[in-house]
Amino acid sequence: MDWGLKNRLSRIIKPDGRTVMLAIDHGYFLGPVQRLEDPSKTIKPLLPYTDALMPTRGVLRSCVDAGNDIPIVLRASGGNTIIGEDLSNEEVTVSMRDAVRLNVSAVAFSIYIGSKYEHQTIVNFSRLVDEGMEYGIPALAVTAVGKELEKRDARYLSLCCRIAAELGASFVKTYYCEDFEKVVKSCPVPLVIAGGPKLKTDFDALRIAHDAIERGASGVDMGRNIWQSENPVAMIKTIRAIVHDDISFDKAKQMLTSLKGPKRS
Repeated sequence: MDWGLKNRLSRIIKPDGRTVMLAIDHGYFLGPVQRLEDPSKTIKPLLPYTDALMPTRGVLRSCVDAGNDIPIVLRASGGNTIIGEDLSNEEVTVSMRDAVRLNVSAVAFSIYIGSKYEHQTIVNFSRLVDEGMEYGIPALAVTAVGKELEKRDARYLSLCCRIAAELGASFVKTYYCEDFEKVVKSCPVPLVIAGGPKLKTDFDALRIAHDAIERGASGVDMGRNIWQSENPVAMIKTIRAIVHDDISFDKAKQMLTSLKGPKRS
């Protein structure tokens, strides 16, 4: 691994081997998601507690202050929408030259294992890895997205994550599942977990983050379960304590409750 690629990856995954990434790329296929209608307003109070930000290039250019010294993991795939025929029909939508112009620390691309467009996304991700190597930019593989969420078990996720690593992913984003330690053990590169759709309670999201870290995840890349919380800052602070300070789930619940303050009558 070249120095430049190592250096970029080290900005995302901190010296303790952990990271708290904030995903805000949902608009590329969902449009103006609730509480992400104004990305700059949503992002600003969360940045101090974020190790890396995962936006699209449009949001990065228009909604993120260039004065912020925060690593960017740039969404580089697209071509699909929530109202389209098949969510897995993605292509590379950002050139590596543009990623360099934007001074990103990594690029992110979804691979759809087991879908109609599996081959297309695998081959395109491999090409993105090749291009990234030319510029020293690591690639994040995002796995088990779209309808593939229905297959979210250790056997399927182990398959997805191992294939991503075999293709040259520097790190992988996947989902938490029962027997998650088996997924970690079979993947030779760091895994960060997605939050997925908004869960019923903030405590549910804390539980997933805690259990994933306990079973070997290198961090989280959450979006809706942070910025759709009633108190996003309290949520990301608590997630950060789970990831970097190894606090217990009980302490995390106490911390979140304390940070939220008393309920209004």
